[in-house]
Amino acid sequence: MADPSSYRPKPGEIPDSPGVYRFRDEHRRVIYVGKAKSLRQRLANYFQDLANLHPRTRTMVTTAASVEWTVVSTEVEALQLEYSWIKEYDPRFNVKYRDDKSYPYLAVTMNEEFPRVQVMRGHKKKGVRYFGPYGHAWAIRDTVDLLLRVFPVRTCSAGVFKNAARTGRPCLLGYIGKCSAPCVGRISADDHRELAEEFCDFMAGRTGTYLRRLERQMTEAAEEMEYERAARLRDDIGALKKAMEKNAVVLADATDADLIAVAEDELEAALQIFHVRGGRVRGQRGWVTDKVEEVTTAALVEHALQQLYGEERGDAVPKEVLVPALPEPVEPVQEWLTGRRGSHVSLRIPQRGDKKALMETVQRNAQQALALHKTKRASDLTTRSRALEEIADALDLDSAPLRIECYDISHLQGDDVVASMVVFEDGLQRKSEYRRFQIKGFEGQDDVRSMHEVITRRFRRYLADKEKTGEWVDEDGENGLKDEDGRPKKFAYPPQLVVVDGGQPQVAAARRALDELGIDDIAVCGLAKRLEEVWLPQDDDPVVLPRTSEGLYLLQRVRDEAHRFAITYQRAKRAKRFRASPLDEVPGLGDTRKQALIKHFGSVKKLRSATIDQIQEVPGIGRKTAETIAAAFARAAPAAPAVNTATGEIIDDEEPDTTAGSSGEPVTAGAPDERRGQER
Repeated sequence: MADPSSYRPKPGEIPDSPGVYRFRDEHRRVIYVGKAKSLRQRLANYFQDLANLHPRTRTMVTTAASVEWTVVSTEVEALQLEYSWIKEYDPRFNVKYRDDKSYPYLAVTMNEEFPRVQVMRGHKKKGVRYFGPYGHAWAIRDTVDLLLRVFPVRTCSAGVFKNAARTGRPCLLGYIGKCSAPCVGRISADDHRELAEEFCDFMAGRTGTYLRRLERQMTEAAEEMEYERAARLRDDIGALKKAMEKNAVVLADATDADLIAVAEDELEAALQIFHVRGGRVRGQRGWVTDKVEEVTTAALVEHALQQLYGEERGDAVPKEVLVPALPEPVEPVQEWLTGRRGSHVSLRIPQRGDKKALMETVQRNAQQALALHKTKRASDLTTRSRALEEIADALDLDSAPLRIECYDISHLQGDDVVASMVVFEDGLQRKSEYRRFQIKGFEGQDDVRSMHEVITRRFRRYLADKEKTGEWVDEDGENGLKDEDGRPKKFAYPPQLVVVDGGQPQVAAARRALDELGIDDIAVCGLAKRLEEVWLPQDDDPVVLPRTSEGLYLLQRVRDEAHRFAITYQRAKRAKRFRASPLDEVPGLGDTRKQALIKHFGSVKKLRSATIDQIQEVPGIGRKTAETIAAAFARAAPAAPAVNTATGEIIDDEEPDTTAGSSGEPVTAGAPDERRGQER
């Protein structure tokens, strides 16, 4: 525990201007980021008598070992820089909202030649229109199923689309009228894109104009006695109205707004957001957070706005944002939102009418979400704490191992030998600090030597950073922690416990590697798969934990995660090796010209049989390069055909390859699976 007076800046050093500050711990890891209208006044609050500080603030300043700041010209710049640093450094003492589930969106891929309607989760992609989020994926599919009658936009995957184009036969949706079948040329690319834009307009809330147009067309068809066409339009109108009914009307004035409500106690806060477009609730999501710092409702709202709109632009930021409390001061936040939207954004507290009533509904949802989260977490916290205590007792540790690292070796009959390192903190996965290794010290299969090499490399990196003797480069040629920037965060923080996947030999190798580096304050154990025994260095007999032990269950989870991460990396390396192409051996032939070759010939098979003169016809390929390409294919043996392991079908090599940096050689899909029993 550090004394804040040991790193307190001298009087007069801190400028009296807007800026952003960072607290770092003894390992140079950023643990807190904040902004201030006056850096001098704000930082002075942290260096007062510890007894006067809030308990969480006191924990932060005593964990920190240094503070630094960056001066900016305006409060809006400070807001932007604070958001960027929180996202980059992931400081442990900042408020960080986390979704209580991964919400699905309805997405329209307007960045493709033939836009596709589909369900998407995760990070948003450029050029894709998103609608939602929705509570459940089935809700999206129900809505889309109704709308495809009126807007028959493509919904199939790229593989199905290519197969239909090749065979000249559309899929089932094309036959029943729920797809306009652009794959077989029933509709042009421009007309299909216009159809997708109409779909997006309808989903964005511009429904009234389109419905009135359909009703007018239905009336005209009836007057002209085109009763079949009038009946189809009537059914289309019914389908659209049914889809609209799935989103309840909550605001009569077709408002576009986001409503944010917060429910909190001393330790945690839950946040609920309703996305209202065209007066209807188009999406809902919820976040929860630990209050690891002393924070007001207004500050919680400000952090939520940063996370909600930090990556958004244009119409994704609504005209109006309704909140329970306004950030202090409100002007920089409102100016920042306006800049992201490109037009004025109103940030206010609803006072009366329908908007206040809807805010009360959102508030009730937030309170229920907090109660449900606390019910779940009470059990989780108790279980994790008991598991860590049981591990500490079984291994005779001085304290519970809050950070555990586990290592596993993976290979296939001695080829592509790799290793994984996974990290669990407070019994939870810390995926951002997972690492993977290639074994380079020797060739062949030797799990014990591999484990020794990996442990040595990992903790050599840690020691190099700790000693601060300059930038360190490992065998992979990767830089270590860049001391002043605090990134990348590789190998910089020591665990209390190292777990290896294996028995006595692997544990002895790990302990020997640590001893050779002079590290004696990190415990080591191994978990053997056969009987789930826990092995300790220099012990002839294993520690046997009860089968019902929460500690054993946590160790199994850590070990299994390390195995999963290692074998995933090993398979990826093996697949990359199998996909190697003669084109990779042609000097000076980059990804752009490889793709040009594949695009020109249509497949690797046709390129393999092409003459030098035919290869030379490709733009950017000269005579000498064409001769080198032909010679490379002549030297290489033809690859085995790809096999569908589910059906036994030989997969043709005629489809063009679109993978950057690969010439599209077929992969024998069955071979690795047949030997999976020998895979580590």
